[in-house]
Amino acid sequence: MIQNWDSFLLPYEQAVAELKVKLRGLRPQFDQLDQQTPIEFVTGRVKPADSIKEKLVRRHIDEERIEQDLQDIAGVRIMTQFVDDIYQIVHILRQRTDMKILEERDYVSNAKPSGYRSYHIVIEYPVQLVTGEKKILAEIQVRTMAMNFWATIEHSLKYKNSVGFTDEVSEHLRDLATRAYQIDEELSQIRKEIQTDNEDK
Repeated sequence: MIQNWDSFLLPYEQAVAELKVKLRGLRPQFDQLDQQTPIEFVTGRVKPADSIKEKLVRRHIDEERIEQDLQDIAGVRIMTQFVDDIYQIVHILRQRTDMKILEERDYVSNAKPSGYRSYHIVIEYPVQLVTGEKKILAEIQVRTMAMNFWATIEHSLKYKNSVGFTDEVSEHLRDLATRAYQIDEELSQIRKEIQTDNEDK
């Protein structure tokens, strides 16, 4: 049993802090190369102890297996403007040597039944502690701002209004997710047209 949750979560907090700095640090590098940055902004969080306990019960996970079976205690989210930027970031992450990618789930091309879209990457990340190196699991989510807007609202509606979350509401939200993705695709097409025009000049 975990007796001290603050102590247990400390390496995860360090991992999130380090990953945010590293990923945000990519933005000025693109500026120096005079290239459009695919990263709009980066956020991160460590799942609170109460949320972890609730998930252990809901998923029937033994507390002794928490470090192996819970992949999102440490979470980082990268927001982009365009869908193409998501895959550019995924390519960049695959090249990095300071983390090891364990799993990828493409909910951008293959949306969840709810309509949710995002690209999830589970990584193994080494944290340097006073007691030595500790490798922990963390999840990086990459999504457009439109996808993030929909996911944030959907999550808030679902968990704060669980009783009134009917099939009709779910269907309506799925339709909105589809429309939001259509806007994402249209914006990507507009960018391609502008880039093509600039190359022709």
